[in-house]
Amino acid sequence: MDYSIIIPAYNEELYLPTTIKSLRVGMKSLPILKGEIIVVDNNSTDSTNHLSHELADKVVFAKTRGIAFSRNAGAYESQGEYIVFVDADTQVHPNTLLEALNAMQSGEVGAGGANLRFDQTHGKWLCGVAMPNLWNWISRTFRLAAGSFIFCTRRLFVESGGFSEKIYAGEEIYFSQSVKKLCRKQNKDFLILRENPVVTSSRKLEWFSSTRIMLNLFLLLFFPLAIRFRSLCGFWYERPEGSGPQGS
Repeated sequence: MDYSIIIPAYNEELYLPTTIKSLRVGMKSLPILKGEIIVVDNNSTDSTNHLSHELADKVVFAKTRGIAFSRNAGAYESQGEYIVFVDADTQVHPNTLLEALNAMQSGEVGAGGANLRFDQTHGKWLCGVAMPNLWNWISRTFRLAAGSFIFCTRRLFVESGGFSEKIYAGEEIYFSQSVKKLCRKQNKDFLILRENPVVTSSRKLEWFSSTRIMLNLFLLLFFPLAIRFRSLCGFWYERPEGSGPQGS
């Protein structure tokens, strides 16, 4: 197996089919490489598990709720030399998948991510437009991958120890920092893809007010230890009543 795509999913019946469809299009453009899609069902209560068995190549069950647990569980069950992590509510352009795999195959790149944009802004300029643009600048400048799309070689994933299961938010930042150090030791680059940003769900813009979103970002910025307590990371795990079957 040349590459494995890991999709952590908790109650993602509305988004998962579209996400996998976008990935299949990209995979078809890579007939020389053999890949697999692995969905990690994080103890869903909707039809995520059923859909996963229909659409994915492999389904892994992760009982402990947490995206770090899910990503790690999928990676440990994967067979690919290259690993790509994609959020269940994110659509990946075929060229983005191609660029990531080509970069790792070249031997010059060990890991990386991609710019992102929301599928909708919900009329919220600050959080819907300015915030993702600011993140993209931070991502490119400091070479940090967003959780919606992360790629790395298997060797780097194993050597880094994977995603930290001691934190409940921002695990992709810590993973990026850990993998970047290993990349430098191996004379490899940590690449952020700029063309064809991945398109991720803006549902939190609909669920929460701009004030609530900004307060949670400030919490991480000024009280970084908060991510070690799940009770303080409800923004990333709770689903507002009436928001539908999809999970956060």
